[in-house]
Amino acid sequence: MLTPHFQRVSFEPDTVLVRSGDQLDKVYFPHSGAIAFIVDMPDGQTVATTLMGREGALASLSALGPSRSSVTAVARVAGTASLISAATFRVAYARSAAIRHVVQVHARALLLQLQHVAACNALHRVDRGMARWLLQLHDRVPDDVLPLTQETLAQLLGVRRPTVTLIMSKLRAAGAISSDRRGFVEVDRARLESAACECYAWMQRRIDRMYCQELSTPQPDLAPTRESSAVAPDEADRLP
Repeated sequence: MLTPHFQRVSFEPDTVLVRSGDQLDKVYFPHSGAIAFIVDMPDGQTVATTLMGREGALASLSALGPSRSSVTAVARVAGTASLISAATFRVAYARSAAIRHVVQVHARALLLQLQHVAACNALHRVDRGMARWLLQLHDRVPDDVLPLTQETLAQLLGVRRPTVTLIMSKLRAAGAISSDRRGFVEVDRARLESAACECYAWMQRRIDRMYCQELSTPQPDLAPTRESSAVAPDEADRLP
């Protein structure tokens, strides 16, 4: 139902895929890279609330109906994605119980991550939060070298660059990271996990279990939702 309508796209670091307040008229299914959800504060500061990679779909909740984005979605690591219009995705969502189930699981996983990041930022030291963000980025990058600038890290943490410099020095002294050249951070996974707070491992275990267990459970073949009966004939005919 979806594949015939996908368009393959690529994005570079710092590409803004969705701006806060934009109409959600496209859904992105990343194949690689990492996308950060950024909240823009009234004083001009920004802070990341969550990360998404190939496990997710950007703007998937537009399946519930036309809406505007409450965050800015920015590519932090370059990658590729399959793109589909939100209108076409809503038709498929209304007609497929399997698609509805996946969207519901994904929404719960996003909410779980948002809750943990908020709690972690409030309760734990900034250096431990930095280690957590680096681990989450490392989960979505195929090697141990992360293409990151200090500006990017400052935005993820919601702190100033001098604070990032101090934290990076501390992690470097612990052997958790090394910077071979400007704009790249090499991580030592085991030492970085030791430097992070317990939030990362606990959060990832819960999310992994959610995806593995709930998505592998066969779902009943539910009747189409009421929205499917309201689909215009020409729109429905575009789906096989």
